[in-house]
Order: sequence, then C-alpha cells, then structure tokens
Amino acid sequence: MSSAEQQVRTVEVPGAVLAVHRPAVDGAADGREPGLFVHGLGGSAANWEALMDRLGGQVDGEAVDLPGFGRSHPPTDGNLTVSGHVRAVIGYLEASGRGPVHLFGNSLGGAVAVRLAALRPDLVRSLTLVSPALPELPPQHSAWPTALLAVPGVPAVLRRLSAGGRDAEAATEDLLRLVYGDPGSLSPAARAEAVAEYRRRLEVPHAMQALVGSARGIVSAYTERGDQALWRQAERVEAPVLLVYGLRDKLVSYRSARRACAAFPDARLLVLPESGHVAMMEHPDEVARAVRELIAHTAG
Repeated sequence: MSSAEQQVRTVEVPGAVLAVHRPAVDGAADGREPGLFVHGLGGSAANWEALMDRLGGQVDGEAVDLPGFGRSHPPTDGNLTVSGHVRAVIGYLEASGRGPVHLFGNSLGGAVAVRLAALRPDLVRSLTLVSPALPELPPQHSAWPTALLAVPGVPAVLRRLSAGGRDAEAATEDLLRLVYGDPGSLSPAARAEAVAEYRRRLEVPHAMQALVGSARGIVSAYTERGDQALWRQAERVEAPVLLVYGLRDKLVSYRSARRACAAFPDARLLVLPESGHVAMMEHPDEVARAVRELIAHTAG
C-alpha cells in the first residue's frame, strides 16, 4: 500500500493540528474494532502502512502524524515532550470518539502509547509496542547519534551538513542501516520511496526542530522519577500488551524485553531475530499474526 492510497484529513486538537491517515479503500467499519497507530522519532504515519494493510480485515485502523512530523504542523506551544505528544493523541481520541482503541506505538510512539494507556485506560483496548523507547541506561552505543540530537549545538551542525547538499541516497542508506536489521532486503521501489521521503523532509522548515525537540523530550522522559517515570507507568497499564523486539535493533536493546515483560501486568513477547528497530515494516506478516492473537485474547 502506498501513501497515494491513503485518505488524509486534519483534526484540530489541544495545542496542535494533526494529520490523520486511513486506507482510502477501507469501506465501512463492518464490525471491525478501531485501532490507532503512532510512529517513532523522525517517522510518520507511512511507517504503519504494511501492518495496517495486513490487519485491515480485523482492525479499522488510522495512523496519526505526531505534531511536527509527516503532514502535521508543529505544536502551537512548541511542546514536543512525550507528554506533549500524549496530549495530542488523547485530544484526537476524544475528538473522534473512537476509543477505546487497539493502540500501536513504535519507538517514541511506544513511549507515548505507554503513558497514554497508564493515564487514560478508558481509551485503550490493547497495546502493541514495537521497540518502545522506554528508559535504557546506558543506551546502546549505536543509539548515541540519536541521543546527540538533544545536545546543544549538534542540530546546528546537522543543518549545515544538510544545507551542504549531502547526497540524499547516501544519507538514506545510513538511516536504513540504523533502523533495519537487513536493509539489503528492501525492494528498489521501497528504497526509492525512502530517498524521496528524506528529500521531502529536507524541504520542511520545521523538520529539524521537531526531530530535535522530540529527541530532547525522550531524554527528559528517561530522567523522570516518581509517578511520571515511564517504567512506573508501565506497571499501571491495565490493557493486554504485545511487546515486539528485534535482535538486530541498533536503537532499543533486546535486553529491555525482560524488564518490559516484568513491568506490564498482562504482557506477551514476540522476538524477531532478523528485525531491527521497525519490525512492523520489516516483518509485517509475523507482527500481524501476533496482533491477531492479542486481539483474540482481548475479546476472550
């Protein structure tokens, strides 16, 4: 499924205007249960297309672009923290009246989904977390480039590099190597689409601002204590949870899986040996199969 086959509408929520994507040929819900998909740092709703396509017969899915990403404008108050993104997603669920939903989150979107499920259990039917950005100290060495985005001065250097006309194909290859377990498995069409998306982001004035602000938001969330600590909030999640980890993930270590399984009261684990950070894009069939089992468990 390509982005051309997606319907996109904008929805005003507290502090932001969100772009919401759904399959154009979706038809009526026909008894399917509502789902909402939340992407990771630097991503967009397009990251979920393959999984949404495979779950289309069972889940009435929509995917949001978080404030500042994809087709969504930056938040009006500049709040790009995890809590700021949570506020936007809660605002959409309340405005649309679609909750409770099967909620999906990858990376940053996983942290957003955990906090949302802890604060508003009435809005979440089940929770699927793909490589969720939960506090991991120290982080993997390969994750340091992301953490550096939060360091003052580094974003300005990156902007100068981008302005210098660095080859988009080479930059995209670096990104694919970071997030995919096996970037060589991508088809030429998928690789060309990734290059086009990279070029599009370079033309968006607020893209770097959103990336840096959200990276700082993740780092800040990692240091929170008490009831706001993400691991503490994970323990409060009432919905059944599917945890998906890739053994080739360079950003979120599989070692977090054990702690996650212990933290969530009702958790199941899917480990994909060949996957990296975006298992829903690399191995959508396996992820979809596990989601169907989770939904069946929820119904039971």
